[in-house]
Amino acid sequence: MSELYKKSLKQIRDLLANREVSVTEVVRACIERINTTNKQLNSLVYVAAEQALEQAEKMDKEGPQPDRALWGVPIAVKDCICTKDLPTTCCSRMLADFVPFYDAYVVERLKVNGAIVIGKTNMDEFAMGSSTESSYFGITKNPWNTKLIPGGSSGGSAVSVAAAQCFGALGTDTGGSVRQPASMCGCVGVKPTYGRVSRFGAIGFASSLDQVGLFASTTEDSAILLEAIAGLDERDSTCSTRPIEAYSQGLTGDLKGVKIGLPKEFWQAGGIASEVLGEAEKAIDAARALGAEIVDVDMPHIPLSVAAYYIIAPAEASTNLSKFDGARYGFRAEGVETLDELYEQSRTQGFGDEVKRRIMLGTYVLSSGYYDAYYKKASQVRRLIQQDYLAALQKCDLLLAPISPVTAWEIGKHSGDPLKNYLMDIFTVSLNLAGLPGVAIPAGLGVESGMPVGVQLLGRAFDEHNLLKAAHRLEQAIPSIGSPKL
Repeated sequence: MSELYKKSLKQIRDLLANREVSVTEVVRACIERINTTNKQLNSLVYVAAEQALEQAEKMDKEGPQPDRALWGVPIAVKDCICTKDLPTTCCSRMLADFVPFYDAYVVERLKVNGAIVIGKTNMDEFAMGSSTESSYFGITKNPWNTKLIPGGSSGGSAVSVAAAQCFGALGTDTGGSVRQPASMCGCVGVKPTYGRVSRFGAIGFASSLDQVGLFASTTEDSAILLEAIAGLDERDSTCSTRPIEAYSQGLTGDLKGVKIGLPKEFWQAGGIASEVLGEAEKAIDAARALGAEIVDVDMPHIPLSVAAYYIIAPAEASTNLSKFDGARYGFRAEGVETLDELYEQSRTQGFGDEVKRRIMLGTYVLSSGYYDAYYKKASQVRRLIQQDYLAALQKCDLLLAPISPVTAWEIGKHSGDPLKNYLMDIFTVSLNLAGLPGVAIPAGLGVESGMPVGVQLLGRAFDEHNLLKAAHRLEQAIPSIGSPKL
C-alpha cells in the first residue's frame, strides 16, 4: 500500500502542486486506506471511490492549479452536509434514500478550491449525540481502541482524519460535536464563530447553535481548510459579511505577551478525571513556558450551560424536524389508513430513540404554559453566559479549557442513561450558546487509559486568526501523541 496517506494536507498539496505525485495516486492511497480500515471503524457510510477516481484522472490531464488551495486533496464530509449526487442521510432511516441535487455552500467551496469529496462520514442520527452510537448505519469506533466510542456527533469525521482515510474532514458543531470527537480521537478540530461559515445545505438540528466546522491533523491544515470554506453566502441570512483573513499565512510568532484565561468554572468543576486534568495542565505549562501570561477568570453562569442548552437545542430540533412527517419529506410508513396514522407511524419508524427523545422534550418546553418557564428562561440564561464570555475576553486574549471531563468511554456504557451522555457536554455547549470560536488540539495521552486528551482554545468573535496562531504555537510545543496503530 502507498504510504501517501501518512502525509499532512499541506504536504500532500505541495507534492501535487510540484507534480511529485499524481492526483490519482493520492486518491488511490486514500481508497486503499479506507478499504483496509473502514470495516473495523465504520467511519464512512458512503465511499465515493468511482467518482473520486474519475475526477482525479481528469485533474491529472489538466495539470496542477496552484491558485486552488485544495487542488487534488481528498476531503471527507459529514453526512448531514448536502452533496450533489451523493447520499446525504443524516445517518437516519428518515433520510436513508435521500440524494441531494445540490451541494451545500461549504461543499461548493471545497470544489471551487479543487478538493475531491472522498466520502460521507458516520454521525449520531441528525447530529444528536456525543458518541456516534445512534447512527442508523451502526456505531463508529475509536481508532485508538475499537472498544471505545470516538465522541460525537461528528465522530465519523474525526475518526476518518485520525485514521488517515483523508486529509481533512467537515463536521458540524452544535454543542461541541467537532471539538469533543477531535479531543477523543487525537486530531485538531475547529468550531468557527457563528456566521463565519455558511450553513446553507447543512441539514439543521438547532439553527441558532449549528456551525459547520472542520477536522485536520494539524492546525496549519485546519487553517488552510477554514480559509477555503469561510466567507459570505447570501443564501444564509446569518452569514457574516466580514472578509476572510489569510489564516494559513498568519501562523508565525510566539505567545509572549498573550494573556490566556483559565475559567475557574471549567477547571474546578467536579467529575474531571485526573488523567484529563493532568494532560490539560501540561498544556498550561507549555503556554507559560512560551511566554504567555496565565490568569484566572470567573464565568459564574457556566454551570447553567448544560441545562440551558438541553432546553434550547431540543426546542429548535422539534421545529426543524417537524417537516419530516411522511407526507412532505423523508421516510413514509406503509399500511396506514389515516393522515394521523401516517404522521405517527412515519415518525415512529423513521426516527431513532435519541431523536424522538429530543423532539418530545423540545415540543414540551415550547408548549402552551411551559414556554415562559423553560424556553424563555433558558434564553435569558444564554444571554448571561454570552456576557460571561465577553467579560472574560476583555480581561484576556483567549481562554484555555478542557474539552471532556473523561477520555473516550466504552461503547454502550451510557446507552441506558441519556443524562450521563448530556453531562459529558459540560465543557463544550457554552461556546455554542455564546456563538464564539474554538480550536481543539491534542494535549497528550491519558496516563491510565492511554487515550487522547485534548484542550480547547476559545476566543473572541471572528478572531479565528489569533486563535489558530496561538493553537499552532502551542501545538508545536506539546509533544506529539503519534497516530493510532491500525
